[in-house]
Amino acid sequence: MDLATIIGYGLAVFSIMFSAILEGGKEGSPIEILMRLWNVPAALIVFGGTAGVIIISFKLKDVLSIGKYIGIAFKESNLEIAGLIADIVRYAEAARKEGLLKLEEMVAEVKDEFLRKGIQLVVDGTDPTLVREIMEIETEYMEERHKIGVQIFQQAGGFAPTLGIIGTVMGLVNILSNLSDTSSLGPAISTAFIATFYGVFTANVFYLPMANKLKLNSKKEAASRQIIIEGILSIQAGEHPRVISEKLMSFLSPSARAAANPLKEKEK
Repeated sequence: MDLATIIGYGLAVFSIMFSAILEGGKEGSPIEILMRLWNVPAALIVFGGTAGVIIISFKLKDVLSIGKYIGIAFKESNLEIAGLIADIVRYAEAARKEGLLKLEEMVAEVKDEFLRKGIQLVVDGTDPTLVREIMEIETEYMEERHKIGVQIFQQAGGFAPTLGIIGTVMGLVNILSNLSDTSSLGPAISTAFIATFYGVFTANVFYLPMANKLKLNSKKEAASRQIIIEGILSIQAGEHPRVISEKLMSFLSPSARAAANPLKEKEK
């Protein structure tokens, strides 16, 4: 599990709920104060309405994949750029010493599917231009698939507050249509604004952060694929492993390069 996502959501929800309890003061127990934030009609308008407009906006099969997208955001990424570069340099050394056909024996041990595909293309003697084209097209369509998940949560983050306002307006209309009982105005108005709370809360605490997390994960994967493409083409061109290492290290921040250099360990 991704600790950053878990801690972030936990901290955000705790801070808001604890603040609600502090605001409630001595007007009831913490459970009673939190229960005031529960309103079925408001929940139906915001959650049901948001679900409805999202289904309208996207294909049903994409909407049904929301659980998968949430799982990706909460899952710890096993993508290790330094390890990936080290593997590519190792394959480059093998190819330089024993030829490209040596890589055919090593294909089965390659864990990364995209890297394995690139090595197989090289072993099969595919033209370098075509290798780049095939791998870049696959990367491009991967990013397009990822955009759908990001857009679903971004759109939900835009619709939810608006639906919350609609719920509040509906509540206020009902209140204003019956002003005979002035003693109930306070609680009734408070209940009406709960819909706005639901909309703003879910948008800014759940939907939009989820979209940002998915976008970040997609960028990381795209960057790793760019490293693989450059590494594969460099191996195919017969470049020296040290040159390949330096080239791929340029994708890392200066602080990460020293620790990640796969050739330094061999020199020690």
